[in-house]
Amino acid sequence: MTTNADEPGTAPARTRRRAPAGAAVLREDVTEAIRAAVFEELASVGYARMSIEGIARRAGVGKTAVYRRWRSKLHLVLDLVSAIAVQGLPAPDTGTLEGDLRLLYELTSRALRHPVASQVIPDLQAEAARNPEIADAMQKALREGQEGVASGIVAAAQARGEVRQGIDADLALDLISGPLYWRSVVIRSPKLPKGYLGSLARATAAALKAL
Repeated sequence: MTTNADEPGTAPARTRRRAPAGAAVLREDVTEAIRAAVFEELASVGYARMSIEGIARRAGVGKTAVYRRWRSKLHLVLDLVSAIAVQGLPAPDTGTLEGDLRLLYELTSRALRHPVASQVIPDLQAEAARNPEIADAMQKALREGQEGVASGIVAAAQARGEVRQGIDADLALDLISGPLYWRSVVIRSPKLPKGYLGSLARATAAALKAL
């Protein structure tokens, strides 16, 4: 018996090329619709109240389309969070350490202020305190996503002679990523003070040069 490819809703297509016996043909557009629906559902109702039924309804697919890809809402969210680490942020290349930091902070601040992210991240952090699997996935996503960009900024600064060779990589990552996440994610400041990102970039650049 063959397995139909995913279709929005629940009705199967009438005419379709036969798939290999027992195989599920997973359409990428359906997968992306489900992922988008997860973000929207998390922002709307939170992880605790989120359901496969609600995700499927928001994505315009049947529940089976979701279960073909993920065993549960936990595995779905873990996969989504882990994908953040792979996507990461674009590496700034302005020609100066302070310029790279300023651009990084502008991009990160804009992403953290997005209505979906501002709801989803705090909710997942709360769940992480109760669920070790979510905690591990969040730590991996946040650390790897920032670590790749931060290490690139430091390496470029070292090549230009702005930062000495052999500085503590973990300390550099804390200096680069910590302040903005503290203000935007932990204390959730609704609006950054005027000139804050520029001042933060100058202060961080000075700290990195002092290491």
